[in-house]
Amino acid sequence: MSNNQVETMQNFLVFQEPLVEAEVRGDDTTIGNAVRDILLSIGENPERQGLLKTPDRVARMYDELTAGYRIDPVKLINGALFDVDYSEMVLVKDIEFYSLCEHHMLPFFGRAYVAYIPNGKVIGLSKIPRIVEMFARRLQVQERMTAEIANFLQETLNPKGVAVLVEGAHMCAMMRGVKKSQASMSTTTMLGAFKDDPVLRSEFLAQVTRSRRDE
Repeated sequence: MSNNQVETMQNFLVFQEPLVEAEVRGDDTTIGNAVRDILLSIGENPERQGLLKTPDRVARMYDELTAGYRIDPVKLINGALFDVDYSEMVLVKDIEFYSLCEHHMLPFFGRAYVAYIPNGKVIGLSKIPRIVEMFARRLQVQERMTAEIANFLQETLNPKGVAVLVEGAHMCAMMRGVKKSQASMSTTTMLGAFKDDPVLRSEFLAQVTRSRRDE
């Protein structure tokens, strides 16, 4: 695992303050009871000191890591669409994200790069990381998450084009199974002008590549 991946994973484990606010779930002991059953099934004693509060901790953890299901997209945007006479590419780079693979419920994490060509309107800068966060904080596959980010931005802003590139490291392939700690995955979704114009698409990818080199 690279130093960047280790640092990113540490950030995931301390559960940084989420970028978006979700509706708070009610008191639900279902997850806690399930965790207790898992502890028993693997031969652990859920009554020992170190595990007494583990079911509750895990339940609260999943409440946070799946907060994206309970985010209101209208409240997320909060009217932050502005009339601006600008028609060049807008690119937000190096957006950290943390998600859970829906196949093994293990973390995958990395960075997203989101670009669009305005069509008379721009969206508030902070909203793009919040959109990424909304789709990351749920059970996901990277391919679908990439497309959902792009489609949401297209439907919300109606720009001339949207481009999304996501790079992720998947714990399900790093700590189990094939056990390849250096493997990473890249996914892209291109809509509108980015799909139709190879020059524009190349400019987007070149800026992403330049960002990586500057690290």
